[in-house]
Amino acid sequence: MASERMAEGPDGDRPEFGTGDHPEPRNTEPRNTDPRSPEPRTPEPRVSESRIPEPRIPDPRPLDAIDRDILQILHTDGRASIRSVAERVHVSRANAYARINRLIDDGVIRGFGARINHERAGQGASAYITLKIVQNTWRTVREHLRALPGASHIALVSGDFDVLLLVHTPDNRALRELVLTRLQSIPEVLSTRTLLVFEEDDMEPEN
Repeated sequence: MASERMAEGPDGDRPEFGTGDHPEPRNTEPRNTDPRSPEPRTPEPRVSESRIPEPRIPDPRPLDAIDRDILQILHTDGRASIRSVAERVHVSRANAYARINRLIDDGVIRGFGARINHERAGQGASAYITLKIVQNTWRTVREHLRALPGASHIALVSGDFDVLLLVHTPDNRALRELVLTRLQSIPEVLSTRTLLVFEEDDMEPEN
């Protein structure tokens, strides 16, 4: 979910060659005289993905006790109004509004959403899927995984496998299709292992 700045104000309730002295070397390659044939192109060198730098993330600013209290409140209830947040942390609405927007701008708060009961939402099959991938292809694989229907969580990990993926699908048939057709057709994926989830429970934050 894309992060969004709180929509309400501090008083609201929601938040481009030259010629040289030496002649150019003559091309001794045979020329293609057939006008219907395109000129051969020199293939561009490929750059290893590992040499492409990731965008630099700013260093985090320290959070004080009020910032942490605000995060706890919004973790428990993402719909909490500026007014109620301000009252519960004992600051003005303008102060609470400024703090929340700073937390969004700093990337601490990535967005606001709902905790979903996937089974009641028609996604009765859930699984953790482990993947082994070609070395230095994490960013490419990540983009493929983000496009998968039902992908809920993606992590690059250490250990016997490289990537951990959590998916929710309507049923086992859809899960099998996702694994055998979608995942295993990604060229950078070497192998997968599927761990069915029999029961899951989101950990509710403490008040």
